[in-house]
Parts: sequence; structure tokens; C-alpha cells
Amino acid sequence: MNKEQHARRVRLELSRDDIHRGKLLLVNRNHPVVAQPSDDELEPALKAGCFALLEDRILLESECLKMLASLIKAAGGETDIMAVSGYRTRQEQEEIYETSLAENGPLYTSQYVAYPGCSEHQTGLAVDVGLAGTPLDFIAPAFPDEGACLAFKQKAADYGFIQRYKEGKESITSIACEPWHFRYVGTPHSQLIQEMDLCLEEYLAFIKTFTPQNGCLTWSGNGEICDILYVEAGGQGASIQLPDCDAFAVSGNNMDGYIITMTRRAAT
Repeated sequence: MNKEQHARRVRLELSRDDIHRGKLLLVNRNHPVVAQPSDDELEPALKAGCFALLEDRILLESECLKMLASLIKAAGGETDIMAVSGYRTRQEQEEIYETSLAENGPLYTSQYVAYPGCSEHQTGLAVDVGLAGTPLDFIAPAFPDEGACLAFKQKAADYGFIQRYKEGKESITSIACEPWHFRYVGTPHSQLIQEMDLCLEEYLAFIKTFTPQNGCLTWSGNGEICDILYVEAGGQGASIQLPDCDAFAVSGNNMDGYIITMTRRAAT
């Protein structure tokens, strides 16, 4: 679930199923994908028409695709950056996993290929990118720290993306550093994750300290003030009265609750 609405004094009624919907889902070996994206949530990457594709059949979640296109344009990467992989079904992830086991062995596979059912690609919110015009390894495409690729990395957070698996976070993510794998979480979460140098596991644990009892995490930028709140799910979900705001978005964390992001215009 990723509600985005303009509202004043809204009462939210959230179900247990809503834990498994939204842009801030944690997906890893301990927290597998529960809710698959529906067909109307996915769009062909070909529709963007502004960057190269390894395959024309690549799909992405619609907001993720829109922001990826904007990011690639901002980085000047229309001809240099290629989308290598996007949404995958569980069956496709199983095929990739088994092929890697046969060709690369269990150690490499465990470091670079998510176990079937536990891949971010199954949400439609993850994209692997590579340098166009070079031979590309499907599992580990080259994405160097230069040119448009570097500009993409530097601007990613402003467009809602994070490098999901960074060097130094392997003991937490259980995945090796992947400079080519970007995950869409939306702003301001991407900017906060970058500013604090956190991986998604660390960020979601940090957000849990900002509850209705303890108060919101407040972030300001781009002419907006964002108040972020974690709400734990009960047996039937959760009900919460929001304070006044101009807009709000809700995402489950795929674990035990919901992150509510409330936006209001900054005073001028």
C-alpha cells in the first residue's frame, strides 16, 4: 500500500495486509516477498523511451520507472546508461539462482544473487543498471565511478533511489557490494538514508524509534517539511489519527508495521 493523498485530520485504518505493500518494504532472506505487484502497478520500461534496455520486456513499478527516467536524464545518461534488469517473477528469480549455482558456484551465488522469494526485483522497485556499449554481465554489470554513471550515483537520492548494497554493510544485508543495484524508496527516505550512510535494514530500525508516543522524525528540503512516523501493527492492523498535513504517504515495512510520511509546505 502506498497511499498518497491530500488531507487534513485524516484517520487511517490500516490492515495487516498493508504491512506488505508500499515503497519501503524490507526484502531479504529473513523477510521474503509476501505481496506481488499487480499488473496495473507495473509498466514496460520501454515506455520511458529515454534510456537503453538490455531487453525490451523489462518492467518496473510505475513511479519507480518515472523517477528512473528523470534520474537518467538528470545524469545525462540517455545513451550511456542501460537498464539491465527490473521486475522478476519468482520463477525468473529461481532460474537465475539455479543458473548461477551451476555456472558460478554457491559462494558467488550467495553473495550476488538473492534467494528466490527474497529478491527486491520481485517488487518491481529494484533496477540493475550498467554502462551501455560494453559487454554486460547480467548478474554484475559494470557501472563505473565516472561519466554519466557517476552522475547517476551522485543524484540518485534526490530522485528517490538508494544503492541498496554498499561496501561495509555486507554483514547486515548478507549481499556483497553491488554498485549497479538501485532500489526505489522515494524521497525523503532516500535522502535520509544517504545523509546517515545507512542501509535499508538500519534505516527501518532507526525509523521505529519515531512513534506516536515519542514523536515524528522531521526532515526539511525542497521547500517542504516531512514528518515521518512508525506505527506498529496490532492483531487487526492499526488505526491512527494524523495531524494536519498537506499530503501523506503510507508504506508497510514488510515486517511489523507502517511508515507514515506527512508533508507540509515550508513557510516562506
